[in-house]
Amino acid sequence: MTDTERPWTAFYGPSVRKDIGPSQYRSVGDLVSATAHLYGKAPAFTACLANGMNGTLTFEQVDEMSDALAIYLRETAGLEKGDRVALQVPNGLSFPVAAFAVMKAGCVLVNVNPLYTAEEMAKQFADAEPSALIVVDMFADKLPGAIKGHPIPNIIVTQVAEFLPAAPRGIVRLVQKYWDKTLQPIDLAHIRLPDAIAAGRSIRTEKSVVVEKYRADVSPDDVACLQYTGGTTGVSKGAMLSHANLIMNMEQTMELIKGVEKGKEVVLTALPMYHVFAFTVNLLGFYWLGARNILIPNPRPLSNLKRAFENYKITWMSGVNTLFNGLSNEVWFLDTPPKHLKFASAGGMALQSAVAKRWEEVTGTPVLEGYGLTESSPILTFNPLGKTRVGSIGIPLPSTHVRCVDEQGVPVPQGEAGEIVAKGPQIMKGYWRKPEETDKTMRDGWLLTGDIGVMDPDGYFRIVDRKKDMILVSGFNVYPNEIEECLTQHPGVSEAAVIGVPDGVAGEKIKAFVVLHDDSISGEELRAYCKEHLTAYKVPKIVEARTDLPKSNVGKILRKDLRLEEEQENSAA
Repeated sequence: MTDTERPWTAFYGPSVRKDIGPSQYRSVGDLVSATAHLYGKAPAFTACLANGMNGTLTFEQVDEMSDALAIYLRETAGLEKGDRVALQVPNGLSFPVAAFAVMKAGCVLVNVNPLYTAEEMAKQFADAEPSALIVVDMFADKLPGAIKGHPIPNIIVTQVAEFLPAAPRGIVRLVQKYWDKTLQPIDLAHIRLPDAIAAGRSIRTEKSVVVEKYRADVSPDDVACLQYTGGTTGVSKGAMLSHANLIMNMEQTMELIKGVEKGKEVVLTALPMYHVFAFTVNLLGFYWLGARNILIPNPRPLSNLKRAFENYKITWMSGVNTLFNGLSNEVWFLDTPPKHLKFASAGGMALQSAVAKRWEEVTGTPVLEGYGLTESSPILTFNPLGKTRVGSIGIPLPSTHVRCVDEQGVPVPQGEAGEIVAKGPQIMKGYWRKPEETDKTMRDGWLLTGDIGVMDPDGYFRIVDRKKDMILVSGFNVYPNEIEECLTQHPGVSEAAVIGVPDGVAGEKIKAFVVLHDDSISGEELRAYCKEHLTAYKVPKIVEARTDLPKSNVGKILRKDLRLEEEQENSAA
């Protein structure tokens, strides 16, 4: 693409490169160690629990501990380059240590939502076939059911308060065990994370094993992680993101976000780091910048963030529309809005203009909206600081080419709607073991997003529609197929169709339409059934019984007709 085809580069400013060459880092492991040498004993990650308990690891400690764990994975657990390691841990000090260790070992990280049910875990494990699992103990009781059909030979168990000082760690454990009763006995063979790290240290000392020998074999094009997504077709699959994908997307984003200062930022990470946005930007990007990362294990209720804002001079934070909306209505936040905040970034779901305006009124700082997909590591476009346009997803990152095309793949004139397609160094290698799905999503190096957008004459982009069936609940992608499958497994349900309807709190809420065998079955009974098999945010908020569902001439249930009916009813109301 020429500069004429990239009008957005006019908004980069003199200090932003239009194109970024290959990174100086061959792998994420190289980046982690090089950054640790720069910032040494400065605080890198601080876990801030709701009860005020906290603990901190320095850049030096994170690097040393992840080195030791990488040695354990290779030398004791017997893993080889390319083996998958699942990580099922909420935000906390364990996360960066474990994630960095896996990639230093030359293994492939598989991020898993800690809130998944055993059934959901089993599906992901069956596809990824991990050789090891690092899991938080409060959810480990789901493991027997999750690995029944696909045993995982190496299980490493951690805790929410891992690496906190002994006294607060002990208090948290007592509360979990006797008050919350969230800790259950673990009946599977396992090793505790600190013990695995200690074993790695012993091997390093006794056998002079160094982690550099694993990293030397890792090339930029090797897969660093499998990030699971419904993708553009709704079938859950692992996007293969290489070391170069992640590093380049991090550098592209930080190149465009001017105003951040190396070694001086304090970033609040309330979004889960198993989500690709927080993983690339918060975990990797701000580590690379030498920032102090304040990790929130659970941002619900929002009062859990109060101590973080009180105790730390937060300069940057990321979130979704519902987070910014919620904080803007919290009395404690309104009474003492953050004084040091420079800006916030929004992703995962559309940022509502009223929320953006309210946030700026409360904090005096803007929310910068961006756009991307898991398949693009994830960021494609972003609103530059000082040049934000509400309602726009911004401009493409450096080295990123974005077009709007028609059904034949031909670019449409500027100002006309078309499918957004993108090309750049952040685009995934493909879907794990799903070449057919990859071919549906990638054409000649271009990623077909399935989203419909418009490029304004000066290069800013807007989303005018999105994937037809995907539902966004508080920033999480929810795909109807999975919920419909669950509902139709209930003996009283004949047919089911699921759509998203507007919701002022979560952006969208899930509505299910069902045809019943037994009219005595209530919507609450079906919701309770779904709760047994699905993560909470996937459970329908509304269940409506019907005698039949709209279908095409070949018998396919037409969700679009149901959406149209809902829109007409809302308009009439």
